[in-house]
Amino acid sequence: MMTTSILLLIAGLALLLAGANFLVDASVAIAKRAKVSNFIIGITVVAIGTSLPELFVSASAAAQGMGDIAVGNVVGSNICNIFLILGCTAIITPFAVTRHNMARDIPFGILVSILLLLLCSDTLFPRITQNEVGRLDGVVFLLIFAGYLAISFIHSRKEEKSRQENEENATSRLSGRPAWLLWTIAAASLAALLYGSNLFLDNTVTLARQWGVTDKVISLTLVAVGTSLPELVTCIMAAVKRAPQLALGNVIGSNIFNILGILGISSLIRPLVLDRINVIDFGVMILASVLTFVCAFTFKRHAIDRHEGIIFVAIYVSYISLTILWP
Repeated sequence: MMTTSILLLIAGLALLLAGANFLVDASVAIAKRAKVSNFIIGITVVAIGTSLPELFVSASAAAQGMGDIAVGNVVGSNICNIFLILGCTAIITPFAVTRHNMARDIPFGILVSILLLLLCSDTLFPRITQNEVGRLDGVVFLLIFAGYLAISFIHSRKEEKSRQENEENATSRLSGRPAWLLWTIAAASLAALLYGSNLFLDNTVTLARQWGVTDKVISLTLVAVGTSLPELVTCIMAAVKRAPQLALGNVIGSNIFNILGILGISSLIRPLVLDRINVIDFGVMILASVLTFVCAFTFKRHAIDRHEGIIFVAIYVSYISLTILWP
């Protein structure tokens, strides 16, 4: 039984790595062919695709009336995306934060995080909120997300100089391939990535239980990070392949899609009513977005470097440790 789980875990890891490898190559090639930045492909194709595990979890929780799980999944994923995934990416390859990221993308991520806190905390604002993300909120979320994508695409056409400066080292083995083949490879790679992450997570949990790890620790660590495995592996692969803007776009895009897209869709299925809300978790999520902006002005300006990556990972480890000790 244990041998089977170990073999399946290795198979899942192999699918993760292969899927991420080809997804990054296909995405860079698609960006070059479409004459848009790697960042734009990151916040759309890659971000939405790698966020499918979070979508399945939150939509299923919403259908069962478990609003806390639906929202908590998004909050935990967003914290993990910035502190763990962006941190690991920066440790491998420090990357530039463009003026468009600082003026539009990162501040927008901060704003939608604050918007979610305002909707979900009647503890802070008892007269104007009801601890609920309703269907009307969901419609507004989806409209805001569509508007953000439209504006990003329009502006991407005007960012040729910035793209050349920040992506001149990005390479792809698939450059020059037909568009239909690139999209087919991207879709197949994404499928392998998602299936591999599920296979890896399931067998990791099985082994952890066999080794006596409690369900509480499993849920707060393995499961929380498990749904973010596609983003983590894809970002690391993007960093290795010198396409860090794809990684940044993946993280920022995933966080924005998690709030506006996933919670928007989930609340349309059933209003997300929260019985227990942890304002501290929302605060950490907002802090993560704010620190991403602040890091553009510390150490190496207009960049997130290895020092900041190490700080981000240390914050995440501390947050998870405190969550386990004082849930």
